[in-house]
Amino acid sequence: MTSILPISTSFPSSSQGERGPENGNHDLELLDSYSQAVVKVVEAVSPAVVKIDVTHHQRRRFTRDRETRGRQQEVTGSGSGVLFTPDGFIVTNSHVVHRAAAITAVLADGRELSADLIGSDPFTDIAVIRVSAQNLPSATLGDSASIRIGQLVIALGNPYGFQATVTAGVVSALGRSLRVGGGRLIDNVIQTDAALNPGNSGGPLVNSRGEIIGINTAMIPWAQGICFSIPINTVKTTAARLMKDGRIIRAYLGIGGQVVEIPRPALRFHKLTGTRGVMVASLESSAPAARAGLREGDVIVQFGEARIESIDDLHKLLTAEIVGQRITITALRLEKSVRFDVIPVELTVT
Repeated sequence: MTSILPISTSFPSSSQGERGPENGNHDLELLDSYSQAVVKVVEAVSPAVVKIDVTHHQRRRFTRDRETRGRQQEVTGSGSGVLFTPDGFIVTNSHVVHRAAAITAVLADGRELSADLIGSDPFTDIAVIRVSAQNLPSATLGDSASIRIGQLVIALGNPYGFQATVTAGVVSALGRSLRVGGGRLIDNVIQTDAALNPGNSGGPLVNSRGEIIGINTAMIPWAQGICFSIPINTVKTTAARLMKDGRIIRAYLGIGGQVVEIPRPALRFHKLTGTRGVMVASLESSAPAARAGLREGDVIVQFGEARIESIDDLHKLLTAEIVGQRITITALRLEKSVRFDVIPVELTVT
C-alpha cells in the first residue's frame, strides 16, 4: 500500500524568519527579471508578426448530390509569419502557403492585405510572401549558430486563429532532423518546449534580445513540450535565394545529416580546421551519395575544396551549378579518411 507523506507544517525559527522576507524579495526579483525579459521581447517583435489566411480550391469527389460532384470547393486555413523587411517581405512556412489560390496577411494593426507568393522551398519548409505596403515594422534576424541548449526562447504566432499568442520555454536540443509531409527530411532543426499548436507554423522563435533565431514549423501532437523550429541561418540563406530567383534549384545527394563534434585526436591526425562535421544519419539507397559509396555513420568534413562543419555549409554548396558535375567528398569513417566522387542530380519538387 502506498503511503502519502503530508506536507511539513513546521514553522521556521526566529533566525529563519528574519531571512524569509529577503528570500521572498529575491524570488520576486528573479521572477520579475524573467517576466521583464519576455515582455520586452513581445513588445519589440509582436508588431512584425502577422496572421496568414490562405484559400485552396479543391474538387469534390464524393458528395450525396451528384450535381455537385467534381465541382470545386474553397478550403481555408491559417498560419503565421513575420515581416523581415520594411517594404513588406514576410517569411513563413512553405506548408502554410503551398498551392494556395489566395493569401491574405493580417497585420498586427488589424490591416488585411493581399499577399503574393515570392517563392517556396518545401525542402527547408520556408516560403517568402510579400504585401504591397511600406514602412512596416520588421523583426531583427539573429544568428542561430550562437544558440545554446537551455537558453530562454519565446514563440509568437496565431494558434487556432488566436492572434498574437505568446508562449515561452527553453531550447531543448539542437541538431535534430525532422521528417515532414511527403517524407522530406529537414536537418538541423531546433527543438524547444515553448508550446506550439496548429496555426503557429511560420511564426518566429525569438531569443531574450528580441532576435529571431528560428521559424516555428512543427510540433508532435501526441506529446507535450516537443516542438521544432528551423534555424534562422538556414532561413536567411533560403529566403535570399527565393527573393532573387523565385525558386531554388538545388543539387541532391540523398543523405540526411546531423552535426557532430570530431574528437581532437582525429582533428590533429587528419589536419582538420574547426571542430565539427556532418554525419550521414540516413541514406537514400538509389541516390548519388549511396551510389558513390557513402555509408550511414560517415562524417563528411570536406565537399570539393570546402571544409564542412554544418548542415548550412553543405546546403550552401548544393546549388544548380554543380548538378551533373563530379565532386569529391572527404569523410571520416571510423579512424580513416575516405574519399568519394559523387555526381549530384537536380532536386525535384512535387
